[in-house]
Amino acid sequence: MSAMTRRVVLARFCDGPPVAEDFRIEEAPMPEPRDGQFLVRNILISVDPGTRARLSGKPSYIPPLKLGATVGAFSIGEIIDSRHPDFAPGEIVSLADGWAEHVIGDPRGFVRRITDRRLPLAAWLGVLGVSGMTAWFGLHRVANLQAGETVVVTSAAGAVGSAAGQLARIHGCKVIGVAGGPAKCDWLTGPARLDAAIDYKATGDLPAAIAAAAPEGVDVLFDNVGNAMIDRIIPLMRQNGRIVVSGQVDAYNTSDELAVEGIRNTRAFITHRLMMQGLVVFDDLPDWGAAEATMANHMVDGSLMGRWEVLPGGLEATPEAFAGLFRGENTGRRLVRLAPDPDDFPKDPS
Repeated sequence: MSAMTRRVVLARFCDGPPVAEDFRIEEAPMPEPRDGQFLVRNILISVDPGTRARLSGKPSYIPPLKLGATVGAFSIGEIIDSRHPDFAPGEIVSLADGWAEHVIGDPRGFVRRITDRRLPLAAWLGVLGVSGMTAWFGLHRVANLQAGETVVVTSAAGAVGSAAGQLARIHGCKVIGVAGGPAKCDWLTGPARLDAAIDYKATGDLPAAIAAAAPEGVDVLFDNVGNAMIDRIIPLMRQNGRIVVSGQVDAYNTSDELAVEGIRNTRAFITHRLMMQGLVVFDDLPDWGAAEATMANHMVDGSLMGRWEVLPGGLEATPEAFAGLFRGENTGRRLVRLAPDPDDFPKDPS
């Protein structure tokens, strides 16, 4: 009998917040690499809020996932068989091929070698992975962040937001994080060392709370939530303020685009010369290496804290881990462990 592996596929289109029953685990023959490819045994896989945009069967900024298709995700794994001259068994790589125990790597797609052994593997799916890169390029390329500016980050305790807030602080900015719950806010003003944190669940007037924390106004809004949040903060923006649209978690579970709340405070774009721009971080892929190296050094010297959690349970735990994102259960980047880390990487503290 040939070797087998397993993957998680979309069993039905999601209607509203995802639940574990929207997915199923399938067994399949072990994939075999062709010339120029390699076989990877996954060690860690990510569950990401942005994946929800593909699960309704409707077009988004990326094509919708078909029923029975493997759910897309980022992963880190070990090459166990290779038919590519530049990739050898034993190397550790990051891929974007989905919730599966084994995947085929192809350098014509997304492949990142993990060669820096100073940090746990989980860091390379968290603050040094796509979430951290989104924060880096959103701040530095889109917002053209300047030292001394005031930055507001929404969903600031999440994977992207926690990186964005700290990177802005490292850059010499005043940073105000918006998050849900006292534990998240305590982390933001404690280990993350942000200047202020606002619990949107506890405050009756979020704009007033932000205005009190930023009496001179907001230069940069780094938003991960959506239109309603942006619209509430626009009146607080300073002249030539910039709004980075990083994510829209509030809209991911809305199947009718016409039902998504719009932005009304558009006059400020004229009176205050505001700029609002989104990003797809893969546009910046040629420049990831330099950003990764800089951020890794920040982590080693302690100025940048990783924000991730690694859940046990293997592939079976993945659907429920994903559904939990939309119940607000995660603390930073949520990962699922499929296999132990290699011995030459530091142990994951989570």
